[in-house]
Amino acid sequence: CLFFFSIGENIKLLLDRPDGVYCFRLHRNRVFYIREDLMKKAGNIARKNLLSMGTCFGKFTKTDKFRLQITALDFLAPYAKYKIWLKPSAEQQFVYGHHVMKSGLGRITENTSQYQGVIVYSMSDLPLGFGVAAKSTQECRHADPMALVAFHQADIGEYIRSEDTLL
Repeated sequence: CLFFFSIGENIKLLLDRPDGVYCFRLHRNRVFYIREDLMKKAGNIARKNLLSMGTCFGKFTKTDKFRLQITALDFLAPYAKYKIWLKPSAEQQFVYGHHVMKSGLGRITENTSQYQGVIVYSMSDLPLGFGVAAKSTQECRHADPMALVAFHQADIGEYIRSEDTLL
């Protein structure tokens, strides 16, 4: 899934934190990231009555594919191995849900391979969302300005567009 492609072995840093031990839990096809002591307290609530706990990282679709949600961005961004920075002119298009074109690409992490999970940033290092690299770093250097370099997966604009479905 995209989650493991984008942070790799840095997942250990998410679980063993200085402010406590955290874990991932599956509840109603959703994966939650929660502090272990809060998870134990949530165990006192009947599963049918428990709506949410911790931060929702994503959910499994009806076809059992994991779909990462934008609510995980703040946790994934500091540990991302592969990043793409957008020019200011392309930020709005990405936040509206469009893919990234070469003309909007500011920088890309070295050695990013094709179909690698990436975190998308503004040039001022503000995380905007995440996606999948459509081209490797080498291919981006020689690509046409209208070529797609990253496929959109999720962006911070979803907080407004999909506020009723996000947990």
